[in-house]
Amino acid sequence: MWQILSVGLKSLLLHKLRSALAILGILIGVTAVIWLVAMGEGVSYQAQQQIKDLGANNIIIRSTKPPAEALRGGGFIIAYGLLRADFERIVTNVPTLSQAVPMREITREARYLDNVTDVRLVGCTSKYLEMNNLRLARGRFISDKDLESAENVCIIGADTARILFPYQDPIGQFLQVEDAFYVVVGQTESKTPSAGIGGSMSAQDFNLDVYIPLATLRARIGDMVVTSRAGSREGEQVELSQITVTVRDLEQVDETADIIRALLGRFHPVQDYAIVVPKELLQQAQVLQMMFNLLLVLIAGIALLVGGIGIMNIMLATVTERTREIGIRRALGAKQRDIVSQFLSETIVLSATGGLLGVFIGFLCRPAIVGTRSLVGSLFPDVISSLPPNIQQLEPRLAWWSIIAAFLISVGVGVLFGLYPAQRAARMDPIEALRHE
Repeated sequence: MWQILSVGLKSLLLHKLRSALAILGILIGVTAVIWLVAMGEGVSYQAQQQIKDLGANNIIIRSTKPPAEALRGGGFIIAYGLLRADFERIVTNVPTLSQAVPMREITREARYLDNVTDVRLVGCTSKYLEMNNLRLARGRFISDKDLESAENVCIIGADTARILFPYQDPIGQFLQVEDAFYVVVGQTESKTPSAGIGGSMSAQDFNLDVYIPLATLRARIGDMVVTSRAGSREGEQVELSQITVTVRDLEQVDETADIIRALLGRFHPVQDYAIVVPKELLQQAQVLQMMFNLLLVLIAGIALLVGGIGIMNIMLATVTERTREIGIRRALGAKQRDIVSQFLSETIVLSATGGLLGVFIGFLCRPAIVGTRSLVGSLFPDVISSLPPNIQQLEPRLAWWSIIAAFLISVGVGVLFGLYPAQRAARMDPIEALRHE
């Protein structure tokens, strides 16, 4: 076997450029498989992490604006969405819950001295921090005492702190939102923005939040929000923007979601809410990941197929060039299987070399993507900043199965496409081969 491989390698080195082109075809195919799967794994990992951040045991009920003809209220005021009574009904009538967190969110302008920015003003409870996997960088979060007495305190997100308090510690400072002032008692750490999920949940950037006690938001701002546009006014009345509940047992999530749907359906003749079950979304994301990986492998497999065709073309040309050599070997006693082994060994050397080089370049996927992104970011910062946060922070994730599969497929392609030229060489008539010029 070593002699066969040695002779095959010497034969390939006689035509370096031709062999290199054949190896290049396999290399590109293997690299394409590994890189495409790595990019797909990175995208899927991001999506699944965002869904996991919502909590597999959680059920999220969001207020959604129904069609205009179905809205309740009169005049320029329209009322829709979840009610405080809905929260009480859910807590009272659903026994499988371990906790429930209501919240109300409004977009407002926050100010400190000359620094101004638009923020998401969130009225919530003390459990909101844990429910959304937020961490404090300094200070504290909302306490039960703040809720009971509707204190004018707030906790700000990382970007809110950076914009409004660029050179000082925000703790203890007074933050102005419209005509109200709030004492900053805490700041959260930076958190990756979440993408929108379907039509029921929009993208959320926790870094531009300002959190105040839910009772304070109701006392200071109320349920009604009036918007003026081009000389007209429109008022929206929403009591709660979202209710997030945690189910004790993961097996009871689907059953609990059905109970909540039935409960809310009795008191909401119009569909002005949406129920999101992260567990279901996670299962869908995993299925989509498998389908996506399969599609990527099929696409990259085309490159391997082209590489295999290149190997067959080269080996057919080699057989024609070495016809006289084949005749001499047959005349000296070489059997057909010896000729087949000789030419198959050469195709295996080509495909295995291309496969190994492709695997090596495959390992460079993450450094290449991250390095390219950093280079483009330094040369064209506006281009990078205009991209969605998910693309800015996307990192490929190598899948070991793709590396092993790509290499084995590359060798298999070499054997498959080298078999016909090898058999053609082995079936030559020795006498006719010796006459070949």
